[in-house]
Amino acid sequence: MLLDIAIIVFLMVAAILLILAEIFLLPGITLAGIGGAIFAIGGVVFAYTVGMWVGHLTLSLSIIAFGVIFAWLLRSRSFNKIALKTDIDSKLTSSRDLGIEPGDEGITLSRLAPIGKARIKGINVEAKSQDELIDENTPIVVIRVDSYNVIVRPKEETNIHA
Repeated sequence: MLLDIAIIVFLMVAAILLILAEIFLLPGITLAGIGGAIFAIGGVVFAYTVGMWVGHLTLSLSIIAFGVIFAWLLRSRSFNKIALKTDIDSKLTSSRDLGIEPGDEGITLSRLAPIGKARIKGINVEAKSQDELIDENTPIVVIRVDSYNVIVRPKEETNIHA
């Protein structure tokens, strides 16, 4: 009987620790959560095979222990060192808000394959090539300005069709 109690205590303590590690430390569903669930189910099933009152006692005590430890960990400051507390307060500026319009000229700062960096009217923006890859330091002309995309093509191509 003493060995059975030791096995039950071990399984339930391991289950509680693994499930709490899953909740507080490990993102997503990992082996700790799966292992914790298996240990918890195994511990309760084993406790019920020992006896009905042992099973009820094990189930009740493990739920109470989990709840108490969970509440204590939430209230304690133990996870402040590892918790993510960064707020993102930046926003994406629309290309239209920058005053870039079709017909504006600029130069590519990186290769547009099909998206890259360009400087148009002295403003660095993400530009998207209309049809082809455009090499770095190539003069470009703005074809269209969508919400967050500036569609461009090489300046030489516009002179051919003009």
